Amino acid sequence: MWRVTLVLWQLSAFAWTPAAQGEDAAEAITPQDCSLDCIRQGGAACEYCRITRTELRKTLGLNSPEKFGSCIPWPCLELLGGEDPKICQHYVQAPNEVTVEFVHEPNPESDTVVVSWKPSYYGIAFLRGFQVSLQALGGSSSACQLFLFRRNLSLPASHAQRVYRSDPFPGLALGSQYAVTVMALPVPEEWEKFYHSEIISTRSCAEKNGLEKCKKDWYPRHIEVQQNGTTVTVTFNLAPPDLGIRSYFSLCYANGLKKYTDIKPNSSKNKTHHSYELKDLEGGTNYTCEIAANEMDAVRKMFNIQVPDIRGDGASADSHKPSLALLLPLCIAMVTVLGVGLVALARRKPKSYMKTLQIKPDIIKQHEESGAPEEVVSLQSNRPTPPRLLICYSGRDGAAHVRVVMQLGAFIQQHMATQVLLDLWDSLSVSEEGSMAWYSRQIQESDFILVVCSRGLNRKTEPPKTEWGDEDEEEEEEEEVGTGLDYSIYSSDTAVQLVREEVVRAKARGQDLSKYMAAVFVYSEETDVPAELRLASHYALPRDFPLLFSHLHGVSLHRPGSYLKINHISEEGFAKLASGAALQSAIYEAGAEMKAKRQRGEGAKQ
Repeated sequence: MWRVTLVLWQLSAFAWTPAAQGEDAAEAITPQDCSLDCIRQGGAACEYCRITRTELRKTLGLNSPEKFGSCIPWPCLELLGGEDPKICQHYVQAPNEVTVEFVHEPNPESDTVVVSWKPSYYGIAFLRGFQVSLQALGGSSSACQLFLFRRNLSLPASHAQRVYRSDPFPGLALGSQYAVTVMALPVPEEWEKFYHSEIISTRSCAEKNGLEKCKKDWYPRHIEVQQNGTTVTVTFNLAPPDLGIRSYFSLCYANGLKKYTDIKPNSSKNKTHHSYELKDLEGGTNYTCEIAANEMDAVRKMFNIQVPDIRGDGASADSHKPSLALLLPLCIAMVTVLGVGLVALARRKPKSYMKTLQIKPDIIKQHEESGAPEEVVSLQSNRPTPPRLLICYSGRDGAAHVRVVMQLGAFIQQHMATQVLLDLWDSLSVSEEGSMAWYSRQIQESDFILVVCSRGLNRKTEPPKTEWGDEDEEEEEEEEVGTGLDYSIYSSDTAVQLVREEVVRAKARGQDLSKYMAAVFVYSEETDVPAELRLASHYALPRDFPLLFSHLHGVSLHRPGSYLKINHISEEGFAKLASGAALQSAIYEAGAEMKAKRQRGEGAKQ
């Protein structure tokens, strides 16, 4: 009879378990207020407890900084290991399904989040609690919370479906990125799978409060354009009065020319809309215009204006045209003179090359007859802005190599119609945002990324020397890096690693890799290009300047019956320009420095 009773009890237990699990999963478990004494004694009211800074100071006599909250290294050993050290020596897998939820925050300038997660069923019987931290990317602000279970609690595997929640993390800056890390306790030594990290972004001011309440994010949303010949009238909606925006500006550009208009509406006449005029616009031209509040980092609203080509009547236009009979003889004479000059130049040039290279005349003649004519190609005029190119590099090859990178950026920006982004040119923004945040933003916003590869690019970053380290090694490292280049080393090298991961990820997904490029100078070798970047296009500079130009602007170097010739963007012609000569000099100095370093290295090995 007792066997039948036992079987019925087991069946009822199995039937009840899914319902219990569903109930656990439906309601998240929030932390309780309880003391460490209750946790150590195993009280029933201390199942999932928050540990406050006050409790930590009372127990350990440790006054941790405000931003670290109640988080301490090895919290299980410090707080629970005194009674039974063995309970803090088991392996517990990292939590799963970490999510972040935005909760109500009355302050319009900040956000508040709550983190939730599920424990892993691997080692759940030995789980002692969690530690949740929030770290601002590119900044120093951080926050941390500690939660512990009572000492004698042993969770079954079914509780892996429970959802645990943290306390709110208030005061997070809007429009910022944070790293959320949930750590399972205990954390034994030599164990790497005890935490789970996620990158989150707080809401922007416009997402939280609405566009009409955010001065920095506000922009005109309603724009109306009326044209009367070459005069254009633009009407746009004004910002709400409580934002305090009193002036605006408009910027129109086409064919390399810009037209700036300062706008100061009179709020006494109209508080909702304002109209202004754009005069003296060129006929037959498409303009790309921007309008924004005259505030720092204001969001710009773009719109297009197509100005028609307005001319006078046919009679007056024809009356001002010169006679074809007068122009024809003049054109014939000019063509004749130009042809004679080209023939003389063409005959003179092969003779000089024959003397230098000792090439047979019949081969030159055959080459001239089969050669493709040069072609003049204009860049795309419908592109509103030049392509944005981010240059990444390694500072480990010394100051001379960094100078080469700077001169390369100057040459590309001046003579390749490209906007270059370089951390050395934008040190203020890098300092404000933090190097990782700055590079992450530029990688996402750039049209192209060029990694300048060198010998030091593949060298691993070594930890900083301790005060009892070898002084000779420190001096050698300072000599190799150069004074003041530590920032470039650790920031740009990290960005290169991000780019390498982006290339591998794009390749795995079958995406276009044209955004990524690698380059080496003559003093570097092809093997200096990392294996990941070899998946993308890579060039040898300055020899491949035409190929780089073709890549940036999407123009073909060779077409049927013609080829593209770019003035001063070639291995022979770039040094004729001032910035090209500076680049050539920097390449020569960097090559000499690299050669001297290799010789010193070989001498030290011998």
